Amino acid sequence: MHIRRAVYADAEELSGLLNEIIRAGGTTALETPLSPAEFADWFIDGEFALVCHVAEHDRSLVGFQSLSLYGDPPKGYADIATFARVNSKIRGIGSTLFPSTRVAAEELKFEFINATIRADNVSGLAYYAKMGFETYDRLVQIPLLDGTPVDRIKKRFRVASEHQTT
Repeated sequence: MHIRRAVYADAEELSGLLNEIIRAGGTTALETPLSPAEFADWFIDGEFALVCHVAEHDRSLVGFQSLSLYGDPPKGYADIATFARVNSKIRGIGSTLFPSTRVAAEELKFEFINATIRADNVSGLAYYAKMGFETYDRLVQIPLLDGTPVDRIKKRFRVASEHQTT
């Protein structure tokens, strides 16, 4: 698997990957499919986008991870989003992407990376826990578009350089 920065030309393939996840339902708070232009604005080069890395395997994009300031996170925080192709046979896409995202957060001088995960997204909660994120808040009964209330778990990862002392 090869990790690299996303570019605008990736938006079509990545929006397709994301839209499959949205259509499948049950894991992302995003409920409305994005056009390639909307995807690029949200994740690659828009006002709130900071960095987006893609995972490539056999000339196909199998996942991506981004940092953004979407949703106005607290000072010192960047928001993370992680997505992998729905029926990917490749394991460890998110784990392979995270070191690049962590380095980018360090370079951008963020203190924390925030992940807000639906409480019913068991695999997402497990992934962020495995990466070292710790729960710090819970948003209760946030309605989906159909009105179904679902809690959101807020987890954060402390960004610290190996050279920093605590």
